[in-house]
Amino acid sequence: MASEPLLSTSEGRSKHTKASIFYGADQYLDALKSKYEHDHELASMNALLPDGGDPNSTRKGQNTGDKVLQIAKNNANRSNKTGRLLPVPKKPDPMPAELAFLFTKIAPEQMMYMWNIVTIIFVAQGLMTVGYCLALYYLGDEFWWRCTLAFGLPFVYLGIQNIYIDHDVMHGATFPPYEWQKFLTHPWADQFSLPWEEFVLEHNRHHASTYDLLQQGEFGWDPEEFQYALLEWTWVNGKKPFPIHPFGLVVTGLLLPVIHLLGLNDTGCLFALEWYNNFPDEGTGAKCNKELYKKWLPRRIKHHSFVALLWICVFLLGHVVLNDGCTFFLTVTFFARCGFSAAWMFITNFNHSHPWQNFLRQDPERNYPWIHNIMATIHGGKHRWNEMLFHDVHHAFPNAVGTLSQRGRFHGWRKVHDACVELLHNGLWVENGDAETDMQKNQRSRSVLMKSNKAK
Repeated sequence: MASEPLLSTSEGRSKHTKASIFYGADQYLDALKSKYEHDHELASMNALLPDGGDPNSTRKGQNTGDKVLQIAKNNANRSNKTGRLLPVPKKPDPMPAELAFLFTKIAPEQMMYMWNIVTIIFVAQGLMTVGYCLALYYLGDEFWWRCTLAFGLPFVYLGIQNIYIDHDVMHGATFPPYEWQKFLTHPWADQFSLPWEEFVLEHNRHHASTYDLLQQGEFGWDPEEFQYALLEWTWVNGKKPFPIHPFGLVVTGLLLPVIHLLGLNDTGCLFALEWYNNFPDEGTGAKCNKELYKKWLPRRIKHHSFVALLWICVFLLGHVVLNDGCTFFLTVTFFARCGFSAAWMFITNFNHSHPWQNFLRQDPERNYPWIHNIMATIHGGKHRWNEMLFHDVHHAFPNAVGTLSQRGRFHGWRKVHDACVELLHNGLWVENGDAETDMQKNQRSRSVLMKSNKAK
């Protein structure tokens, strides 16, 4: 059990646990359920996901009338965009012993542990920024490049880890043990971004719309569709795929780093403006939504105030200590944006692209181990890299399984990896008479190859 930390048992659970000396596990679990009552929009969105609502929520959702909180399909339960039946995830039944851990509900101790990691990463980012400023002050301008790279490269890496832990907690520990922790999730990403609750809501909108990784927005508006279109320009609107034209990659694909740096990703400013333009819906008679003033606007003001204060402090630190606040501010935000952008480009662009899924079909871990090992190192370990290898499993079971990175934190990457291979081999979706999609064909071929290679 040493390789699987924080796996709790029902016996002997104390009111206050090692995960947090201030907050008991049972107390946190009760608070989690009550927060879903208040944030019924999150419960409703979770209920739209392929595998149903969050197991920690007693509320299974309700029809609020918001277009964002609805599945786009016709009376025959088919997609308005592709005509495909709404897929049903194929959860193993009976559940094999070697797969049970993957579908086991995340324990409150594990949830609190992950939120502690969120807090540690935020503190580390702050300390690194202060340390960078002091290094420039004491070493002088002649060491500017060396100090900047010594700060910037680890800061990029920390930004990648920031997104992974955010992704982990939103799919298993949506609400933090303490209210102030939600402000620490992604303030370094941009000077203007979505509050935590709306960050979770828009990401789950993505899951409710996109069941198949290569059919973006199949069951409703997916807020991440534009990013996909830049890399997948030949597959927009579900058209039959054609070979990617080099000119298309130059014009669209190479724009991806630029638009991510400018904030068109889940934690960026342009993305926040896009979401605000779509949620919440206006009220009856074209009036403002009452929930906007009672719930969402106060949260937005608090979040934006905290983020603004953080970046004002960064500017003032550079201005007071180095007498050049602007350069210091721009340098810090550049490296921060590089880290967050790199993480989102992999999670949203590569994972949902035909070239990447076709590459995975070749079992790269076996046939291209050097690529596999290098990318796993960049992402923070093979347990993080599993998220790139089996993102389709995550989309089939966003609530029941959660993220593969999250499961890897507590069970190790190999156990999670092998379990995902078994799920792919058994099929992720219940057969319903529809023709197999490109993604399903890839999954079948890939799983057969991976199991064959493993047996050698």
